[in-house]
Amino acid sequence: MSSPVFFTDLRATNDQSLLDKISNLVEAAGIQKVVKKRGLTAIKIHFGERGNTAFIRPVLVRPVIDVIARAGGKPFLTDASTLYVGTRGNAVDHLTTAILNGFAYSTLQAPLIIADGLDGRDEVAVPIDLKLCREAYIASAVVRADSLVSLAHFKLHEAAGFGGAIKNVGMGAASRRGKMAQHSEVAPAVMQNKCIGCGICRDQCAHGAIRLEDRPPDVPRPREDAAKIAYIDQVLCVGCAGCIHACPQGALAIDWEKDLPRFMERMVEYTAGAVKGKEKRCLFVNFLTQISPACGHRGVPGPGCRRPGIHRSRQCPAAPRLILCQRVSRRKIGQDPGRLPQHRLAPSVGLRTGDRPRKHVLRPGKTLTGGCRPRPGLGFEKPAGCRSSRDEDSIWNLTVSKEACKKTFHCLHCATEAPSSLVGLPDF
Repeated sequence: MSSPVFFTDLRATNDQSLLDKISNLVEAAGIQKVVKKRGLTAIKIHFGERGNTAFIRPVLVRPVIDVIARAGGKPFLTDASTLYVGTRGNAVDHLTTAILNGFAYSTLQAPLIIADGLDGRDEVAVPIDLKLCREAYIASAVVRADSLVSLAHFKLHEAAGFGGAIKNVGMGAASRRGKMAQHSEVAPAVMQNKCIGCGICRDQCAHGAIRLEDRPPDVPRPREDAAKIAYIDQVLCVGCAGCIHACPQGALAIDWEKDLPRFMERMVEYTAGAVKGKEKRCLFVNFLTQISPACGHRGVPGPGCRRPGIHRSRQCPAAPRLILCQRVSRRKIGQDPGRLPQHRLAPSVGLRTGDRPRKHVLRPGKTLTGGCRPRPGLGFEKPAGCRSSRDEDSIWNLTVSKEACKKTFHCLHCATEAPSSLVGLPDF
């Protein structure tokens, strides 16, 4: 059985701001059923790396916190320590980075808690008994929370294909030990005919797994001054894949057919472990803003990335599955993303995939801007038959009738009925 997915775009009007739309989206999702009265609600989010902008803006998070608080929950923002080199490897650096990026109690009215403690070792071994993992090492604050709300910043990813709800929870809520377990079989290899021995991969490796050695005489040189070559110690390597993105020569690679499918299987199984015991008390929200062409900690969005909107679902794979129904990531991933293991295998661990999205979340009597043949830079054309004397390049407001709120829309200016087929999702 699939799970419903709701969508709202990022357009705002004089009558309804983006923050109002986010609040309506979360309320329409049934947050009252997710939040336990006076219960602790973990909001799993990526706080962003220092100096990087590819994360959900704090101002967009505040409406979610306010809705949870009104529903009777006690929200707190949380994330776990990272494996890679950065500013979130321990609780002190992590909290400092979060505050510098705008995630402070004074602005959000919710405390920040690093889920796996001071040094990434505060964990709970959750028994799951699945194909590859018998236990999932999940950050203790996530396990002990009464409810879980995932706020994921959607992006593409060099190992997972893309990151959404599954990666935010399955990988993001795992302790350092859990992250290492998921990466255990990802083994980058050096392509000797491309490596120039620059040492960039060695410098970025947090685990000291890469070293430079003299290039053997029988190994071809990509250029005359390439006297060194990189070697990876497979014992020390944790498989985080950070070196792959760091290498400017593209000299590091993974066996995409052998290594990554099992990595994604583990990530799916860890997602099942993270939500175990609160399957009915979870909500998953994906923000499609400033979409990064690689892992979110690496920096700015790539050229041409767009900002389609926000999706939410009560089931974890449903929200990222929505992206696959559209055409966001097919070119970057290089294969049909709907066939990636993280979604193909999700039902086997009790996680449901999602429907195509419903229309914009809009209550009866509320106003929706546009919806009729978008004209970039000019707004929307008025519905056929509209009797208003306003210029056709104006932005036309359509209101939902209380009698048929899901099907019939009316022009506010002349009450002309507009067919519901005109009010659909924007073309990604």
